Amino acid sequence: MHFVTEFVLLGFPGQREMQTFFFFLILVVYLLTLLGNGAIVCAVKWDRQLHTPMYIFLGNFAFLEIWYISSTVPNMLVNILSDTKTISFTGCFLQFYFFFSLGTTECFFLSVMAYDRYLAICRPLHYPSIMTGKFCVILICVCWVSGFLCYPVPVVLISQLPFCGPNIIDHFVCDPGPLFALACIPAPSTELICYTFNSMIIFGPFLSILGSYTLVLRAVVRFPSRAGRTKAFSTCGSHLMVVFLFYGTLMVMYVSPTSGNPAGMQKIITLIYSAVTPLLNPFIYSLRNKDMKDALKKVLRLRINQN
Repeated sequence: MHFVTEFVLLGFPGQREMQTFFFFLILVVYLLTLLGNGAIVCAVKWDRQLHTPMYIFLGNFAFLEIWYISSTVPNMLVNILSDTKTISFTGCFLQFYFFFSLGTTECFFLSVMAYDRYLAICRPLHYPSIMTGKFCVILICVCWVSGFLCYPVPVVLISQLPFCGPNIIDHFVCDPGPLFALACIPAPSTELICYTFNSMIIFGPFLSILGSYTLVLRAVVRFPSRAGRTKAFSTCGSHLMVVFLFYGTLMVMYVSPTSGNPAGMQKIITLIYSAVTPLLNPFIYSLRNKDMKDALKKVLRLRINQN
């Protein structure tokens, strides 16, 4: 039996002019994402007023977003300009591993950030003693390590399937659905394991986030001060906006093994959570947060003065 040594990622097929348009559009999104998230990382690092758990989590989240979008977009840009549009077998599964590991880490970070807001709003007197610097570092390490320990099993299971041709993936990333479709033999047990695994990774943190914010909303509506309610809703609203944008698209793609989304729809949904969400996060968090805006202005002035 012949096994393929490379895959063809079709990406966004079309006329050369359309390909060029997609290239520059995605390049601009990528550069803006690096700039926006990089600014947040620098602001959190250099402004001592932001050395609090909420902003340390946000800085790590922005750093994560830089790597998350970098796991797919540079290869996507090369693919658009390429005539062959090929990716090696090993390269495909490495991209699969890093893309999904970073996405899983993002799920865990969103859950931890929700827990931090729950402690700050619902248990303000105990917050300093619970969310200590040491505990904050432990939570960050758990998110990173757990995210990268989750996906070796699905990657190994899918990579062991026989791929004897064709080798064309109608997508711009190496995704489980198209890979299952290319396998020479049906693998219902492996599919079930992978989709169950995806559902647990998505729903576990998501239910944790919903639980945290249900308690937060119950506490906020009881605030005697209208200004206090407005500030709490503003802080939590930014986080919830990111959560629903990210999780909404993930659930459409990966929760149901029989979702049967057409290839075009899969590409659009994947593009939203892999590129658009990392682009929007800095705007959502910084433009709705006075402390972050002040820190970004301070960092910008510092850089200008140094030059």
